[in-house]
Amino acid sequence: MSAVCLFNAGSPALADAVTLPDMLIGVTQGFLEFTVEDYLATSQTQGRYEIEVNQLDPRLRMPMCDKGLTATLESPARPLGRVTVKVRCDSASPWTVFVPAQVRLFRDIVTTTRPLKRTGIIEPQDVTLRERDISLINQGFLTSVDQAIGQKLTRPMVADQIITLVHLEQAEVIRKGDQVVITARSGTLSVRMPGEALSNGGMSEQIRVKNLNSQRVIKAQVTAPGQVEVSM
Repeated sequence: MSAVCLFNAGSPALADAVTLPDMLIGVTQGFLEFTVEDYLATSQTQGRYEIEVNQLDPRLRMPMCDKGLTATLESPARPLGRVTVKVRCDSASPWTVFVPAQVRLFRDIVTTTRPLKRTGIIEPQDVTLRERDISLINQGFLTSVDQAIGQKLTRPMVADQIITLVHLEQAEVIRKGDQVVITARSGTLSVRMPGEALSNGGMSEQIRVKNLNSQRVIKAQVTAPGQVEVSM
């Protein structure tokens, strides 16, 4: 985020010609409000945010700036979570203050409604949307329950836990030993033949299948429970 904001530091005659901590906090608050609004609009992200600027040492006294103060985001790259804002005066006697803050972004995301077992398949009653702070979530969270339903859990979960992509893997719709229908396609022509799955597979995955007519082992894509497809 490369946004730079200019703020009027006020008249040199005020506050005994010093810049007080409250002014630095106010500059940081205003800069973060502008930057977060711009980030949400640019990334087309929905949600509500809260900004909490850390208190500075009340004894801090910086010379009054005879130019507008500039504020820039020092870290991280996006204005979410724990952030540091660099407030700088570029006068004849320049100075810089780093102000820490916390930006929380709340969105409706998928969470569990009850404890769930590892390897379980998520049912509609297992998940719901709840508002959570996503500013510190590094893994991909889900914004629709449809993204979770039918998926397989890679670890146990407690009630009211946020579900992220690391918790999920595609559920197997075909298991080793299942009888399947192999569809071989070439343009508008298709041929169907019986087969046996030699490995487990989820939707759109490639698995090994034995053609029971020719006894050949081929690789085919899972298209539905009991259905696989190859190209001729």
